[in-house]
Amino acid sequence: MKLRDYLRDRIFVYLMLLLSVGLLQLFLRAFRVPAKLTAVVAVIFALYTATTEIWNYMRRKNFYNDLKEKLEGLDRKYLISEMLGTPSFYEGKLLCEVLQESNRSMCENIAGYRKSASDFREFIEMWVHEVKLPVSSLSLMAHNHKNEFADKVLEQTRRIDGYTDTVLYYARSENAEKDYLIKEVSLRRAVSNAAVKNREDLLLHHVELGTENLDVTVMTDGKWLEFILGQLFSNSMKYTAKDRQAGITVSAQDFSDRTILRFRDNGIGIPESDLPYIFEKSFTGKNGRSQARSTGMGLYIVKNLCSRLGHVIEARSQRGEYTEFTITFAKNDFYRFD
Repeated sequence: MKLRDYLRDRIFVYLMLLLSVGLLQLFLRAFRVPAKLTAVVAVIFALYTATTEIWNYMRRKNFYNDLKEKLEGLDRKYLISEMLGTPSFYEGKLLCEVLQESNRSMCENIAGYRKSASDFREFIEMWVHEVKLPVSSLSLMAHNHKNEFADKVLEQTRRIDGYTDTVLYYARSENAEKDYLIKEVSLRRAVSNAAVKNREDLLLHHVELGTENLDVTVMTDGKWLEFILGQLFSNSMKYTAKDRQAGITVSAQDFSDRTILRFRDNGIGIPESDLPYIFEKSFTGKNGRSQARSTGMGLYIVKNLCSRLGHVIEARSQRGEYTEFTITFAKNDFYRFD
């Protein structure tokens, strides 16, 4: 709180005080009060005003400066009402009461929204599990009655199954810490399982899959990692180049402090202008709008899951040449149990 701001806010009060002193001087002169006495009255009035104003200014300055300092130091600004002491002036007490009441109301509203979001998430998870039953039945029926129409049904049921998995993982990604188990996972097994789940699409797009140096274990959750790899497989097959054989290479580099998994395809690549935004929610980019129907959610979920698992995912690409995703797994002993 600056002095000039305080004085500017009180200027009307000071003008009224000057007017009152002027009228008092005229009144005293009218009754022929000696000039020295009127001067003493004016000085006493001025000293009183200055003393009370300085006292009020210092009280407010200390309170508001403390308020501002604590607010700047808080990550969660809404907790400011819990950090303030009881001020010594009425306006400050009123402000504290207002902050506490608004904070209480905000917490009640947030609790309501959280319950609503939790109920909706539970419903989505239940719905996904329920819808998987008819999808599995359709797949089984198509397998048992092989023909050209059955193959088309299988392709569509695989797509539905993939989309429902994405919905389920998105619903759980906000609270993934309740649903993962960190342990040593073989990269070769995780890549193999993800490839098996996407084998029909890999065969359909005639993708040549190559692996290098995957005999490495990392600390992660195997189920979540397979989903992440499945999303990368799906993205690569959406944007294959028409003028060459589609290929995907998955390799690993093992270092003393980290392991890096590289997922590289030879597809159409990502435009340089889109690359910084591909992990943002609902971002589809030029490829998503022109080449395939994209929701922009797959890579967002992948990024979210990697962050919660403590991994770092990055992407680089050259338009018309390749796209490469790297997932970095840190090495530490926090999750090891010997």
